[in-house]
Amino acid sequence: MAMTETRSGAAEVKAGGVHARGTYIRETWRFLRANPVILGGLGVILFFTLVALVAPHVLADPARLNPIQRLRPPSLDHLFGTDQVGRSTFSRTLNGTAISLTVGALVTFVTVVFGLLIGLSAGFVRKLDGVVMRIMDGIMAIPGILLAIALMSLFGSSVKNVVIAISIAEIPRMARIVRSSVLVIREQTYVEAAVTNGTRLPRMLLLHVLPNAAAPVIVQATYVFASAMIVESILSFLGAGTPPTIPSWGNMLAEARPFLQRAPWMVAFPGVSLALLVLTVNVLGDALRDAIDPRLARKLRS
Repeated sequence: MAMTETRSGAAEVKAGGVHARGTYIRETWRFLRANPVILGGLGVILFFTLVALVAPHVLADPARLNPIQRLRPPSLDHLFGTDQVGRSTFSRTLNGTAISLTVGALVTFVTVVFGLLIGLSAGFVRKLDGVVMRIMDGIMAIPGILLAIALMSLFGSSVKNVVIAISIAEIPRMARIVRSSVLVIREQTYVEAAVTNGTRLPRMLLLHVLPNAAAPVIVQATYVFASAMIVESILSFLGAGTPPTIPSWGNMLAEARPFLQRAPWMVAFPGVSLALLVLTVNVLGDALRDAIDPRLARKLRS
């Protein structure tokens, strides 16, 4: 009898978990259907992600030289034409998608993690607030592009160093946003009640503060993602980003500069791809902001 009741209870718990997951999926789908811009933006990003995953396995080697086919315009044989040494612009453009998405995703992850740690610490620990935020202000006083260029000149050219340099420039902005949210949240009644009940600081931050500070962090993360892709392309264009052997969009634009009038397709395809992806991420961020905080959206429109 006891074993039967135990099995019945386990089945109920399992069914409850499945029901909760089903409800969450339905609520997410309802949210996306109510916000078609967000759904469309996620669709475009998913398309670029699939391209980045599939391109290296199905397309020709982007580094393969074919001098006989140099500077050929777009055709059935070469959909995006060829560059100054006969490499396929189509293959290089699609392979370059992976570099931009990888840098954008890694910078966003690092920025969110360290921004949350710094912002939560500064917002809740008053002794750290003054010192930490003055350091953040000092970093923010330097334009992000110039700071990234200076750091790359110290670190050297590699994808890992590009991620580190851009993250250092982006973390202070995320930290300030998190700190601002924490300063408001810590004055709320439920936080004061948690403090009165003796809730430990890590548990309180995880259960009460972090969920309520998530909305602005999510929105800012989309802007960090877009900014990281732009800065990576600028650094590569200037010769201070990814190594020239890697087919990133910034490297492609730099190599195409002397051939702008003779072979405009060398600039057009990587440039349009970068612009479309960055625009999509920015529009997605605006749509998320409007959906998460309608009052702010109405204020910005007025």
